[in-house]
Amino acid sequence: MLSAAPEELADGLVTTSTGNMAQGVAWMARELGVPATIVVPDNASMTKLAAVERLGGRIVRVTWERWWAAVDADDERDLGDGVHGFYVHPVQDPPVMAGNGTIGLELSEDLDDFDAVVIPWGGGGLTTGIASALRAVRPEVKVYVCEPESGAPFAAAVANGHVPVKVDYRPSFIDGAGSGSLLPKMWEHARDLVTDAFAISLADAAAGVRLLLERARIVGEGAAGLPVAAAMAGLAGEGRVVCIVSGGNIDSARLATILEGRVPD
Repeated sequence: MLSAAPEELADGLVTTSTGNMAQGVAWMARELGVPATIVVPDNASMTKLAAVERLGGRIVRVTWERWWAAVDADDERDLGDGVHGFYVHPVQDPPVMAGNGTIGLELSEDLDDFDAVVIPWGGGGLTTGIASALRAVRPEVKVYVCEPESGAPFAAAVANGHVPVKVDYRPSFIDGAGSGSLLPKMWEHARDLVTDAFAISLADAAAGVRLLLERARIVGEGAAGLPVAAAMAGLAGEGRVVCIVSGGNIDSARLATILEGRVPD
């Protein structure tokens, strides 16, 4: 966003995000003194939306299908006449992936030895950034991705001989990961960086969220529970496994349901 010319920012900033990138864009828009329009799917967490609004962002709700089509199209043109501005893609802008790559560099700097990293897969920008950095500095580390069973196209592609296929998708409390298809650009980036992919049940993901809070006092959202569940099940091996806890924005009602031992709607 800082690299954009002033005239490009005249109409403000736009992104299509379930909430985490949305907050970053809204924060930066406030710093730049320009408006921010955040297009979200209809299953987005109210906690995330409230955070965006506190930062001054304008929320535009669309159906999940329309939202994903805009992400896939790489621009905001199909989101209505009221959505204009400098578009920040939540996944596949190269600077976004580079920013995510700093997580991989931090892991390399902070940990003397680790065997695997498990990352939630939504669109692929987080995985591509981290895995690319690790390939450069710790090539021996294995990278795994995990998705909710309610929409796991990466795991399906791996099972299909590394050929992408569309899968059935149903919205769940895991609003930061999972979809019905892979973004072609991101598949090409990540396919050779990822060792394997896992589809995690919603019940196991909820248990991962509960474990984070009860054992580590970390509040994680649904997507953050996926890598914990994968690691606890031994899917990433028995060595030293790093779980990327990607976001702590979860509605209090959903969190309460999880702490009661149930799976939220």
